Amino acid sequence: MIRIALLCFVLLLAAGCGNYDLNKDGISTGKLKVGVDNSYSLMMDSQIFVFKELYKHADVIPSYAPEGDVIQALLDDSIQAAVICRPLNEKEMDYFKSKQRFPESTKIAIDAVAFIVHPDNKDTVFTMQQLTDVFAGKSTTWKSATGTGAEAPINIVFDNAKSCNERTIREKLLNNAPLPANCYAVSNNEEVIKYVSENKNALGVISVSWISDKDDPTAQSFLDKIKVVGLIDSTNEMRPTLPRRPFQSYVFDETYPLRREVYFIRTGLKGTLGTGFASFLAGEKGQLIIHKMGMVAANAPTRTVKITD
Repeated sequence: MIRIALLCFVLLLAAGCGNYDLNKDGISTGKLKVGVDNSYSLMMDSQIFVFKELYKHADVIPSYAPEGDVIQALLDDSIQAAVICRPLNEKEMDYFKSKQRFPESTKIAIDAVAFIVHPDNKDTVFTMQQLTDVFAGKSTTWKSATGTGAEAPINIVFDNAKSCNERTIREKLLNNAPLPANCYAVSNNEEVIKYVSENKNALGVISVSWISDKDDPTAQSFLDKIKVVGLIDSTNEMRPTLPRRPFQSYVFDETYPLRREVYFIRTGLKGTLGTGFASFLAGEKGQLIIHKMGMVAANAPTRTVKITD
């Protein structure tokens, strides 16, 4: 009798699995509008594809924009979640509290700012002080920046004037001072790579997520067109004279200096699709996708290995 009861219970569950109200929001059903900083579009395309394959009745709708626009859309309530490389600040949290809303932030990855140059450029290593002088406008030619480069002027190019890359440089190198006059903005990370590949005097600023996936043909095609700059951080206790490029291992062990955390921020109610998607991104499958793409997962995937004699 017990076995028969258990069988009936399983059959009832199986029958119920196909009954979804597509207009009702649950942790694996409904619709979710997510604003994504352009720096993470490749990563989030993969996350959303896998999530929707697993949960056929969930519709995650991404919109890709610079960080500043994503945050404004979140405040305007035109999206219910965001993927950016900072948590909401006190002013933004106070705004939501005034609306009786209580956003939740989930750290999903650790990213890095990468600097790229033309393949013919021999200046592929900067000390942190040299890099700071370039972005402060004190060094405006390659020779003045490194002491060995050409007399040609440095043309600094960002993905967007409101991007997380631009903000990260101002915060970490310039104490929020303005950028110099030789800084230019295009539209996205891909355009930065294209510009640098065609201009010998350019110094590009991008998210490492665009060039970190060794198995992605798109990322590898980008690496064929540019060189990645190494950074020397004298404050690093582990071999302070060794240049570090934004490889996954150096971001993980914190010896690459310009790192930042990536957050999924949701503003909707608990128990809705935003909750389910946050759990997916922070869970095993979402973290493995981040790890596979060459970024550092917030919760490092682990394996259990049994050793026998």
